[in-house]
Amino acid sequence: MKVIGLIGGMSWYSTAQYYRHINELVAQRLGGSHSARLILYSLDFAEVEQAQREGRWDDAAAALGEAGSALKEAGADFLVLCTNTMHKVADIVSERAGLPLLHITDVVGKEIRRRGLHTVGLLGTQFTMEEPFYRARLEEHLGIKVLVPGKGERATVDRIIYDELCQGRVKTSSRHTCVKIISGLVGRGAQGIVLGCTELALLIQAGDASVPLFDTTRLHAEAAVDLALAGG
Repeated sequence: MKVIGLIGGMSWYSTAQYYRHINELVAQRLGGSHSARLILYSLDFAEVEQAQREGRWDDAAAALGEAGSALKEAGADFLVLCTNTMHKVADIVSERAGLPLLHITDVVGKEIRRRGLHTVGLLGTQFTMEEPFYRARLEEHLGIKVLVPGKGERATVDRIIYDELCQGRVKTSSRHTCVKIISGLVGRGAQGIVLGCTELALLIQAGDASVPLFDTTRLHAEAAVDLALAGG
């Protein structure tokens, strides 16, 4: 079994979900008392968030690259970055760490195509919804059309993520708000919804939409286990 190097994501709340999903999946596949060979490097998210807000992506990339290097030195075979937003600097992190990185957008895109869908709605931070690093990878590399909410709704989702979910606050009113936004995307032609922030699965469940939801946390964790177990 390969050693998974986890770099803690937007908050420890979603990183904990990665840890649980990965170990549960390894136990299911191997049976008995098996668990994952895994090393976790958890960053102080307040520092990462400040760098994001100030546009200091080079500083954020340096911090994540340092984490990746430490994971390599500790014995990790590949990296899993437990966040959608910070995949903006994924290539830099992988290069600085000297380890392959399992890219979350590729994992999600593969599942969208497996289901035969060609148009999806995307929820996430404003960085993820508005900048090309995520959408273009789906659209240009995989031929998947990506719809995003309107400007005001994007700001609302972003606020829910940073001010609530990243602080462990899961509010029914925010769930209702997101469900309404999802409905709007479905009305515009979305055949599925990408929960493009690893915290969103804490708020939005399968029954909250009339179309398939793509839980990026779960899908990324499953792909990490596939890779860890490949070749024994």
